[in-house]
Amino acid sequence: MKTERMEEKPATVQKEAKQAGEVRDRWSWTEPSIWTERMLTALETGVKGGKWFSLIDKVCRKVNLLAAFDKVKDNGGGAGVDHQTVEMFETRLEENLTRLRQEIKDNAYRPKAIRRVWIPKPGGKEKRPLGIPAIRDRVVQGALRNVIEPIFERDFAEHSYGFRPGRGCKDALRQVDRLLKVGNEVIVDADVKSFFDSIPKDRLMERVKEKISDGRVLDLISAYLEQMVMEGLECWTPVRGTPQGAVISPLLANIYLDSLDHLISRKGYNMVRYADDFVILCRNKEEAANALSLVREWVADNGLILHPDKTKVVDVNDPGGFEFLGYRFERGRRWPRDKSRKKFKDAIRMKTKRSNGHSLSVIISDVNRTLAGWFEYFKHADKWTFPQLDSWIRMRLRSILRKRMGLKGRGRGADHQRWPNAYFARHGLFSLVTARAAVCQSAKR
Repeated sequence: MKTERMEEKPATVQKEAKQAGEVRDRWSWTEPSIWTERMLTALETGVKGGKWFSLIDKVCRKVNLLAAFDKVKDNGGGAGVDHQTVEMFETRLEENLTRLRQEIKDNAYRPKAIRRVWIPKPGGKEKRPLGIPAIRDRVVQGALRNVIEPIFERDFAEHSYGFRPGRGCKDALRQVDRLLKVGNEVIVDADVKSFFDSIPKDRLMERVKEKISDGRVLDLISAYLEQMVMEGLECWTPVRGTPQGAVISPLLANIYLDSLDHLISRKGYNMVRYADDFVILCRNKEEAANALSLVREWVADNGLILHPDKTKVVDVNDPGGFEFLGYRFERGRRWPRDKSRKKFKDAIRMKTKRSNGHSLSVIISDVNRTLAGWFEYFKHADKWTFPQLDSWIRMRLRSILRKRMGLKGRGRGADHQRWPNAYFARHGLFSLVTARAAVCQSAKR
């Protein structure tokens, strides 16, 4: 019997109508110019037939487009196929937003092609495609997302954490840790092959239509799914998928996987999902085998493919354990997986080249930014993770100082007396060991 079961319930909404203040608090992340108290009440209590009409006028509101632009600006990113940067768009912001608003109202808006680039996968030589829409299209996608996201967010499952308001990797990792501690130690480690590029467009649109009946909004989403992709001088329209890098893609991905989430919940299994990366934590191998069989059936029925080499059942107590969201879990311990550690070291190497001409204080300040961010995510790793990395970073800094003295090679031997650990502490170097000790001390209090 599966005793540690998760209820099949939405993550954020209560069905009963509540006072206006409580409703607003629960949906505080929504765009207030769109999601008024009246709209939020309708969201919680449900609309007639479960479908929403008359949404396009909300997408093209000037205040909504402006809010969407602000998010695009905060996120940064490169120019699309039209070579227009965020800064260029902003110099004529009023004019650009007015034009977009009118094009949407007149049903004349058409998204430009997406610029495709290839970026390295962490810790390896493989690369993955990244789509870069034009700034104007990112703004409209953001405005569209402001309108439709709450409609779907209302019923998303509790165990879905990726690209959702108020949720993130740390929440998913905490849930994994909780489930492991209560005896769910046999893991279905699943990987959907090329998920974002493989989603069947027609089936995705069917799921969107389950809750939205505004034809203009549906046409807008379809237009994004049919956007051409430009790579170099070549241009084509993908048969499947929603491009990674597009503002609307994470929401569409969650919409497509939502039926899998609720199927797993109904069957009583403990899934933790972050976008297309998910694990199912079970009490024994038989339960895990049944859960994996269920996933395989759903994946096949929904036009996707599980990666044959990366999908497996593992016991967390066996050598190797399993990896999830940058961590490796094994025998009651967790630490950064090899790819995460390599990516971190590569970032530090770039900042601590022996030819670095900046002062030591400037170099340390730059290194500290990477250290603080990395530690914030991995601070709950096994304590033996940190001393070696601290030592390695100091070696990199000693190597810079050696070169400035006309010496060759990396920091070693007498360099530890020349520039002891305290020397770098006095210069303000962030210590992973010290930071972890502070976290542990705070937890004890």
